[in-house]
Amino acid sequence: MLNTYGRSVRRIALLWSVLCLGILAVGFREFRATVSAQEWESSIRAFERQDKIHPVSPGVIVFTGSSSIAYWSSLVSDMKPLAVINRGFGGSEYTDINHYADRIVIAYRPVAVVVYAGDNDLASPGRKSPQSVAQDVQRFVQIVHAKLPETWIFVLSIKPSILRWNVWPQMKEANELIRDFLRTQDHAAFIDVASPMLDQRGRLSNDLFIADGLHPSAKCYALWTSLIKPILLEHFAPSKSSSQFSPPQERPKTANASANIAERFPLSGNPPSGIARLN
Repeated sequence: MLNTYGRSVRRIALLWSVLCLGILAVGFREFRATVSAQEWESSIRAFERQDKIHPVSPGVIVFTGSSSIAYWSSLVSDMKPLAVINRGFGGSEYTDINHYADRIVIAYRPVAVVVYAGDNDLASPGRKSPQSVAQDVQRFVQIVHAKLPETWIFVLSIKPSILRWNVWPQMKEANELIRDFLRTQDHAAFIDVASPMLDQRGRLSNDLFIADGLHPSAKCYALWTSLIKPILLEHFAPSKSSSQFSPPQERPKTANASANIAERFPLSGNPPSGIARLN
């Protein structure tokens, strides 16, 4: 009887140990994400100082994300006549964007947000998984729609690059998981900017990047503009009689499984080729 009692006590102790380790692991991940996000506080405060000098009118389209957005110096002119603001901060990951979402997205009450990240998240193999990146995207959608349920969220696919070509398979997997999740969401959509960057043999052209082989060149930004801008214009074409955007016309989702693109973009008819294509 004593042996049976002892085994029971050991099993209970083992279960408690496993449970405690699990709680500690989750807590550490959240703590690490918070510490990492604090690195960008100065960048966020710079945006807020800028907003005090030049207030942003409600109803703009916010572009946010990592350096591929932050370095898009021609973004405002590229997206005209759409009213957009750039709130990208270089080196950020989805956890950072989630941490600051209230201040870089929700504060502006935008009609739409275009987000790009995941590149830095997967840059170091083993640190994050495609599944964890997809979960962070889900969290971003939840954060924004909890306060702005009518705001459209457009998630750009993680791009391939010469410098990080070795982790492109993981990036592709994350893209597929993100795309599948967004199919289930209202006022949310996936825009594939990655596939059009590859040639017929699945290779990248050097002129799509600046010298570091990572950040987009002017040619790459022109390509992205050709993929993103038509989608935004079809949803939010500026009204001729007003400086505000014309409200999008809702259409019921189709139940036809062969119409996945229409489900993801119920307002955009036949979307441009950059939508939801993954090689």
